[in-house]
Amino acid sequence: MKTWLVDTGPLVAYLDGGDPAHADVAAALDDFTGELATTSAVVTEAMYFLSAAPEGPSLLAEFAVASRLVVRDYTQPATLQQVAGLMRKYADTPMDFADATLVFLATDLDTLDILTLDRRGFATYRTARRKAFHLVV
Repeated sequence: MKTWLVDTGPLVAYLDGGDPAHADVAAALDDFTGELATTSAVVTEAMYFLSAAPEGPSLLAEFAVASRLVVRDYTQPATLQQVAGLMRKYADTPMDFADATLVFLATDLDTLDILTLDRRGFATYRTARRKAFHLVV
């Protein structure tokens, strides 16, 4: 089964019809039949951005259930040290915490396909096996 990693921007764009990227993200997600995966850091960021809309957080929760979104957590102390090291390595790009956790998730799930609006970042980042990401939108 095909797995796509999902970044914050596409989650927000998909659920906010007024977002400039909504149509592109909706077209990609509506046609996708595989598994979607993300991290708790991405969910946290998306909840923050969607909290401005009265139904935003509920829409995200409903999407997560309906899509059977796989959510992994990378906040345990040992992992946090590795994530911080990755953020330091890509400080010039820059890389935020959510992006760093997605790089870890890519390695854990052995997938390179990512739905992201951060083309610059994910065109630069590499997995632990030094593989480049494939941006699906």
